[in-house]
Amino acid sequence: MPDSLTISRARYILHQVAVNMWLIMGALFAAASIRIFLLPNQLIDGGIVGVTLILGRLFGESYISYFLVALNLPFMYLAYRFIRKTFVLHMIMAVIFFAFFLYLLENIVPFSGDPLEIIVIGGALLGIGAGLIIRNGGCTDGTEILAIIINRKRGFTVGQVILFINIFIFTAYGLIFKDWHIALQSLMTYFVAYKMMDLVIVGLDELKSCLIISKNPQELSKAIMHQLGLGLTIIHGKGGFSGVSKDILVVFVERLDLADLKELVLREDPTAFMAIENLHEVVYGKRSGAAPFKKRKSKFFPYFPEQDQ
Repeated sequence: MPDSLTISRARYILHQVAVNMWLIMGALFAAASIRIFLLPNQLIDGGIVGVTLILGRLFGESYISYFLVALNLPFMYLAYRFIRKTFVLHMIMAVIFFAFFLYLLENIVPFSGDPLEIIVIGGALLGIGAGLIIRNGGCTDGTEILAIIINRKRGFTVGQVILFINIFIFTAYGLIFKDWHIALQSLMTYFVAYKMMDLVIVGLDELKSCLIISKNPQELSKAIMHQLGLGLTIIHGKGGFSGVSKDILVVFVERLDLADLKELVLREDPTAFMAIENLHEVVYGKRSGAAPFKKRKSKFFPYFPEQDQ
């Protein structure tokens, strides 16, 4: 019988193999988007990839793979200094395979169609590729690393820094080639890619965090757990003005179940207060046991463990 250490190592190896496969798949999708859709129609992406495509149009498309690797080298060093080594390894792998697939697909037949088809399909394919790479801890664009460092040093958000850099790149593209029509189409392609990348990273199922203040917290918590099958956390608080102790309920719920939760809360306590916000991601480990809830359909909480463990 293999011991627990051997099993853990085997699981780790399998996990790394899966991560590497997704990184390679993401690099293939991104390279196919550029070679089939963007480059033949003189469109560019944002960030380092956009600068690479501009240089490729100026000096020759056959040099695109070399430009991509060379331009990302300084950002790999910055990632090594300021982020973490595992991220750098995944980034190196993603960039190398991205450049390799760009070289391999150099002579592939381009897609010819309506500009809207090119923008939507090319941007979506690029977003899927970039999303797979980012979701598995990699990166093909050094501007994201620069944005993270500036965020730590100066306080600007990562999104603000990337947006500023990309506006500068698309503006430079229009000025260099005197074609603002293509620059605008490139910007539209970037937005399609960004939204698709967000879908790949976050997923289609949107999570909500609900903070509930009620005069009947115990009865309400039982109703939420047994009627909706949702785990929850009870936080002990105190009113700022009245000084009265209160129990605050915190519930994580999928978007499709949010309406049922609101209906139940207001039915049990019409005076209840609810604060609802979006959640980017929820990560949880193994839980022992499961409450005998009636409803068991959640993708994110398959065993409906109580959240206050």
